[in-house]
Amino acid sequence: MKLPPTAHTSRPWRIHELTQDFEVEDVWALPTPGGPDDFGRLVDQFADAGFPAGAPLVVRVLWETRMTLGRVFGWDGESTGIGSRVPTLRDRLPADLRDAPIGPEVGELPFVPLYRIGDEWAAETANSTCHAVLHLSWVPDQDGYRGQLAVLVKPNGRLGAAYMSAIKPFRYLFVYPALLRMLGRGWQESGPQIAAP
Repeated sequence: MKLPPTAHTSRPWRIHELTQDFEVEDVWALPTPGGPDDFGRLVDQFADAGFPAGAPLVVRVLWETRMTLGRVFGWDGESTGIGSRVPTLRDRLPADLRDAPIGPEVGELPFVPLYRIGDEWAAETANSTCHAVLHLSWVPDQDGYRGQLAVLVKPNGRLGAAYMSAIKPFRYLFVYPALLRMLGRGWQESGPQIAAP
């Protein structure tokens, strides 16, 4: 379920310390009900979800189209990424987060992990269109706990702003629904959900 930006901004996440110059692009409640200690399971499952390879055909086609356009227009070259066009957010980490575990790599997605703590995990990516952060968190709700996904972006000028506007309908119609279904299915298959007392 899509959530308002305040579902992310109103919580005291550590990611706020790193992303004051980023915009909250999307926030989603994940279909991953569980107990207070299930966040690690969510992070590991997200990293191993097999997205986009395991997604429906339309998502795989959209993904491959985007990768092809990136190659043709040079959006994803080495000079456009983390450490080249933009410095890594790891440079902004306070000492305690710098010493925290980084967390798993993200399968096929081009994100580099930043940190992992008890109820947060963050990763970043960059290309010539934007610098983006993927933020997973574990939040209490009426039935116990659940995962939450936020995407934060810093568009790169007019190209980045136009790109983010152009892909928004595809994200909402195809990409996010497929990702949420895959996460929900994987969550149900990976073990019992433990409701909080």
